[in-house]
Amino acid sequence: MKAFLRIAIGLTLLGGISLSACGQKKYDEKLASLYENTVPLMQPTTLDSLQQQPTNVVLLDTRAPEEYNVSHLPEAQLVDYDLYDIDQLDNLSKEDTVIVYCSVGYRSERVGEAMKKAGFQHVYNLYGGIFQWKNEGKKVINSKNQPTDSVHTYNRSWSKWLKNGVKVY
Repeated sequence: MKAFLRIAIGLTLLGGISLSACGQKKYDEKLASLYENTVPLMQPTTLDSLQQQPTNVVLLDTRAPEEYNVSHLPEAQLVDYDLYDIDQLDNLSKEDTVIVYCSVGYRSERVGEAMKKAGFQHVYNLYGGIFQWKNEGKKVINSKNQPTDSVHTYNRSWSKWLKNGVKVY
């Protein structure tokens, strides 16, 4: 399965950014202005495929607890950006494949940078964060592990980028 994981990640890195729809193009442009490209990006479709395989992928949600409680990706662990400390990750191997995400990918890129600096070798930032994940119709769950359409949008100005979900502020 490690070979599948490497191929899938390689395709993600080569796949680039989809510019198919006008709204998506503007979102992609906004993300390009935010990302410093210090952590490799993983497209939601690639992560979705990886989760269907018997691979060891760790998901870290780097948003605030109130955002996480509204919804998060299934099996994601909360690592609060504002309280982030590398010691929180003592249970992870530096060899694990780790995907970090937040609302759109800015905060998660910062956490990903810190993880790489601490020696984690396989860290990826989920392209477009939970917004892109949900915009592509993928499943999120609430604090009771129930599927939900709600997504905390960080604030009202960022909410315009969530196209497929119930906006929570």
